[in-house]
Amino acid sequence: MGKVKTSVYIDEELWKEFKELARRENSEVSKLLEESLMNYLINEVLKDVDDSKIPLWFEPLDVPREDSGKLVREMRDEREKRLLGQ
Repeated sequence: MGKVKTSVYIDEELWKEFKELARRENSEVSKLLEESLMNYLINEVLKDVDDSKIPLWFEPLDVPREDSGKLVREMRDEREKRLLGQ
């Protein structure tokens, strides 16, 4: 999948906070923004799904929804380290 360069207008303080978050998480701003957009889109698609009819093959984690992005990031980082033998 290719990448696209784009311009958007964002509140200056919000952008500063987002860049600081990326720095604290040792992540690239573009990567963190892309993950944020993907999480938003996934949540929008799933909000109307009646999940009571979807069988689960795993035990759900008891994590507040707002912490799920951080948990996914940690899991991806751990997987990347395993694959790279670190």
